[in-house]
Amino acid sequence: MTTESTIKTNKELSLLEALIPLIFLIALLTINVLVYGDDALSGSNQFVLLIGAAIAAIVGFRNKVSYDDMIAEVAENFKSTTGAVLILLMVGALAGTWLLSGIIPAMIYYGLKILHPTIFLPATVIICSVISVATGSSWTTSATVGIALVGIGKALGIPMGMTAGAVISGAYFGDKMSPLSDTTNLASAMAKADLFAHIKYMALTTVPSIVITLILFTVLGLMRDTSGGAETSTMLTAISDTFNITPLLFLVPIAVIAMIIRKTKPLIALFVGTMLGGVLAVIFQSEIVTQVAGVDAFSWSAAYKGVMNAMTVDIAIETNDASLNDLFSAGGMKGMLGTIWLIMCAMVFGGVMDAIGALSKISGALLSMAKSVFGLFAATVASALSLNLTASDQYLAIVVTGKMFDKAYEQRGLAPENLSRTIEDAGTVTSVLIPWNTCGAYQSGVLGVSVGEYFIYAFFNYISPFMTLIFAALGIKIKQLVRP
Repeated sequence: MTTESTIKTNKELSLLEALIPLIFLIALLTINVLVYGDDALSGSNQFVLLIGAAIAAIVGFRNKVSYDDMIAEVAENFKSTTGAVLILLMVGALAGTWLLSGIIPAMIYYGLKILHPTIFLPATVIICSVISVATGSSWTTSATVGIALVGIGKALGIPMGMTAGAVISGAYFGDKMSPLSDTTNLASAMAKADLFAHIKYMALTTVPSIVITLILFTVLGLMRDTSGGAETSTMLTAISDTFNITPLLFLVPIAVIAMIIRKTKPLIALFVGTMLGGVLAVIFQSEIVTQVAGVDAFSWSAAYKGVMNAMTVDIAIETNDASLNDLFSAGGMKGMLGTIWLIMCAMVFGGVMDAIGALSKISGALLSMAKSVFGLFAATVASALSLNLTASDQYLAIVVTGKMFDKAYEQRGLAPENLSRTIEDAGTVTSVLIPWNTCGAYQSGVLGVSVGEYFIYAFFNYISPFMTLIFAALGIKIKQLVRP
């Protein structure tokens, strides 16, 4: 997504008409979840998004928006998600080869040795925060250490939703605060704020949010009943009996993280990590590779087939401990197709909503309601959240909100850092809380935990918008515009 993105206006569209598709969508998704439960993401939610797009198209036809204009906008949305789709496919392949090579099992093995259940959750937040600040990517953090941490948590008897909430909280803290992050750069650019001034100003609300998050996870850890926890010694034996566990396996994730830090494109870094994982699988886990290939003896053709299967389709590696078997399965690129399907349907809905002028109308209505400084901040938060709901993409939430509100902040004599911080506090972090948003779809697909399961535990992601509103309501550190 570039900073040149625009949203369509339509003077003939009323606010009620703009809201009709969104109201129908939320109602239908609610019904869908009640009927299907966790299976809603298997396909029914995707079609509900298409129904929402159809309702939006009917509203558009009534207001003289052509079918071709709608399709053109949908095509633009598809184009904007190309990178995300390719990354998802590569993450599926990477998860497969990292399982086959023993990288993920090694992470779980050493994690079980080091991380006690009581400190596991706050430690997860800290680990993911550090990795995400270093790489500038919440997506890369989840796809590497995040997957392993969810596995460790499950082995320790901690609910997967709780662990995923800790992973996401830490990952999005780093995504916000890292100068390498695309959302951090985009938010500062849209608000016309200096990047490092934006990061420094954002720390005022972000640091208290992550501190509260750590306190909450520490309390949850202390409340866990560890006396009846998982028998880790049995699990450790099962892992070491199945895989050749060695610290050398960590060279691959270290290499991937180093590439990201050196500003290598995430897709390239993940591709390299996938290929290196395949190489280590052949070197260290030849017996498992042979099993996955479905042959009796190891050979170069078996190595090729085993690694290729891990990259592309479902594989499962059985151990002597039944509780570990679910952890040691991966879907490869095939396993990511459901998430990609959801993203594509969400882009259809968002594209039609943009084409008929609904996004512009909703944002404009929110802006017109801002009668005070607090009202302006609240309208910014509401705009970013509504765009995450309707456009289904955090980049659009950042770009559109930035363009809609930058003049209003300037007219109120507020420094641009106020806008850039509020966009990040509300737009970047809430995207992952919406199942049909690209971020929600990605994280649930990669971590194997539905948004509904981790929503309540993603403390940082919903504390952040409230924190920025509290600062605005109390007038704390509201930076004024310094005019030349």
